[in-house]
Amino acid sequence: MTQLEEARKGSITEEMKFIAEREGIDTEKLRRNVAKGYTVIFRNVRHDWVMPVAVGEGVRVKVNANIGTSRDIVDVKAEIEKAKVAVKYGADTIMDLSTGGNLDEIRRTIMHAVDVPVGTVPIYQAAEEMLAKGKAIIEMTEEDMWRAVEKHFRDGVDYTTIHVGVTKEVVEKMKRTKRAVGMVSRGGTFLAAWILHWGEENPFYKDYDYLLELAREYDVVLSLGDGLRPGGLPDAGDELQMAELYTLGRLVKRAREAGVQTMVEGPGHIPIDQIAAQVKLAKVATDNAPFYVLGPIVTDIFPGYDHITAAIGGAIAALNGADFLCYVTPAEHLGLPNVEHVREGVIAAKIAAHAVNLTRFEADFKKDYLMALARGKLNWARQYELSMDKERFIEIRKERPTKTEACSMCGDLCAIKLINDMLAGERE
Repeated sequence: MTQLEEARKGSITEEMKFIAEREGIDTEKLRRNVAKGYTVIFRNVRHDWVMPVAVGEGVRVKVNANIGTSRDIVDVKAEIEKAKVAVKYGADTIMDLSTGGNLDEIRRTIMHAVDVPVGTVPIYQAAEEMLAKGKAIIEMTEEDMWRAVEKHFRDGVDYTTIHVGVTKEVVEKMKRTKRAVGMVSRGGTFLAAWILHWGEENPFYKDYDYLLELAREYDVVLSLGDGLRPGGLPDAGDELQMAELYTLGRLVKRAREAGVQTMVEGPGHIPIDQIAAQVKLAKVATDNAPFYVLGPIVTDIFPGYDHITAAIGGAIAALNGADFLCYVTPAEHLGLPNVEHVREGVIAAKIAAHAVNLTRFEADFKKDYLMALARGKLNWARQYELSMDKERFIEIRKERPTKTEACSMCGDLCAIKLINDMLAGERE
């Protein structure tokens, strides 16, 4: 049985107990949220060495980090290093988006290299296998697509992005809808092109019940992909995005009825003043399904700094109900990220998530409270202990001016300590 089905029976699974203890929350409350579909638990029944993670209502905002090879660069060791660095700096899950090399071997290697849940996009492998045969992606058969999905589920992936909402109807809407950027989802584009070429319905939408059967067998969380997310601010909230969202809302209901855990993916690029409304609309349209957002990115003109533009959007989105933030690296829109880009992307997304989590969980706020006390006492050792990125702390501290180089700075610090000591003495 799936976590959702167990929760509906009133059963508290070992995964629920583990998560409740780790999150510091009531186990029964977690069970109720899982039973309603408001919270999902990542743990494929075949991924028995992974630490389960919960996303949704009543738990902390989580962060995902994407890694993966490309057709041009197949360096599995580098991707493993990225995965480990991402987890080290706070990523709660990893998504393997590999499109080059032996994809089966790469996926399995990544899954054994980290102890966090792993997600994938199976359509990438189906497309890559066509290219490897010297064929066009649109020559994929329905069997090719389903084979990839089944393979990923059997391998133990904990959640998969399936672009079920890219339907024949919405593809027809694309023909009459002008967009500044067009379609930017790789998986969504593959399916839209396939639909246009063959004139057939999206197999994952047409045979959604079969997808649910497979997901239920392995207790894979279906992440209903936003194939029509806006790829630029001018396209935010357009007809295509909304049409797909309402389709996903209906599919969430069907998944829950089948006992399958489901979450919904969201945009994308959104003007900062639209984020709150879009998140709340998505929550209503999907009956409070866990909401997984990429960013959102709040401005398009800072390439190289998209980890920052995404962190701004992510914090606002999470404050208004988003549950899961996909990191964005400085290399977004420019190229493949290196290890340092992964570190920066994870830290930026983690800042956004923590900024919201500390308003919800007393234990999280306590960390910031203790840091404030350490700063008030100029206790550098304690500040180091409490720092989320200790390496960065040391890097900056090594660059600080010495007393002889900057007496005025030292004097300011001494004055701060003097005043704070006096205040502390008066309080005592």
